[in-house]
Amino acid sequence: MQVPEFPEAHHPLVKSLFGHSDRDLLTLFQRHLDEGKYFTAIFCRYAAVVYTLIAHSVPSPVQRDYLFALTWRHLFYELRSPDLQESLAAHGIEADPQRLTVQNWLIDITATCINQAQLPPPEDIHYSLKDASPPLWCYLQQALDALSPLQRTIAIMAQTFRWSETRIAAYLQAEGESLSPAKVGEQIPVAYRELEAALPQDIREIYLVSVTG
Repeated sequence: MQVPEFPEAHHPLVKSLFGHSDRDLLTLFQRHLDEGKYFTAIFCRYAAVVYTLIAHSVPSPVQRDYLFALTWRHLFYELRSPDLQESLAAHGIEADPQRLTVQNWLIDITATCINQAQLPPPEDIHYSLKDASPPLWCYLQQALDALSPLQRTIAIMAQTFRWSETRIAAYLQAEGESLSPAKVGEQIPVAYRELEAALPQDIREIYLVSVTG
């Protein structure tokens, strides 16, 4: 088993945070939820640990990558909790507050995600780790929530499922939206632009401009 490489670790915005402690990064993330670099720095610091834990429990590479992304999505929201011990307690985990570190917390929550995972068959998984690193995936999903229902549907059908304009139009018609395939074709780039605009600026810089620094 080989741990994937994550090029975002070499981006200047992320590298500039490597001198910060775990607690500092956590505090900055919680205080600046409109910025993505702090979560990305935490991810880069602990991606190998989380991936290794998951790899020992999930033999299928496709399911492994998907659970890796799901786990980081769970961590993405759990890290917003001002009290990590309360977060552990909510998962039924007891921890000594004197020995609780961000690293130990991450390991405990990852173990919970592994134990509770109910993964679909590999053929039903549309996530690709190569195409969307977990931080980008988390912020993309957050940005999707900011779109109108119509734009969100069009963006997902076109990008994730690779549906044609005709098939998207037929689906929308079945849902009560009357759009011709030509109109769907016009709306796809609009939805993509709105989706990109809803991403934090630093996430756009890290993932959509350059990840090599």
